[in-house]
Amino acid sequence: MFEMALSATVYQFDFNVSNVDRGIYETFSLKVAQHPSESLDYFFVRVLALCIEYEPGMAFGQSIGTNGGDEPAVWLKDYSGQINVWIEVGLPDADKVHRASKLADKVIIYTHRDPITLKRNLSSKAIFHADQISIRSFDRGFLGPLAGKLDRRNSLDVSITEGQLYLTFNGYTAETVIHTAGLLDA
Repeated sequence: MFEMALSATVYQFDFNVSNVDRGIYETFSLKVAQHPSESLDYFFVRVLALCIEYEPGMAFGQSIGTNGGDEPAVWLKDYSGQINVWIEVGLPDADKVHRASKLADKVIIYTHRDPITLKRNLSSKAIFHADQISIRSFDRGFLGPLAGKLDRRNSLDVSITEGQLYLTFNGYTAETVIHTAGLLDA
């Protein structure tokens, strides 16, 4: 008996990103695939990470959800193929973070989980340039309401000012602090 593999669900997003902190103002559209193993919280954090860190040319990697793989959730490569930014989502394992730090100029982890648990899991491991890796998270309860607003076609306006994230997602508005800590911060 054959089991059918579940396929990804594809959503259309129209983005309007205003990152006052970094001087980035962009409007763009993307199709974003949600892998069957990917939770909605993981999915939204991946989408928000791309918006918050956005630079032209930034893209989603092929490693989605729990399938691991060699690519990050989000990345930015230059014209020569050098990885400028490597963004992991969730609770990545130490080996992948170590590899990312060796390959990329900048590594950021966005988590929808407890950042203290993430830091505890990674801090005792040998990770290249661990002191240069940032962890970002959001206020508890921020992501939950977004799931009920997800449609096949979506409009997401994101504004970042002084470390505060303001968003309008399909008519729903919310805000949160973007909590940032270093991997090795106490």
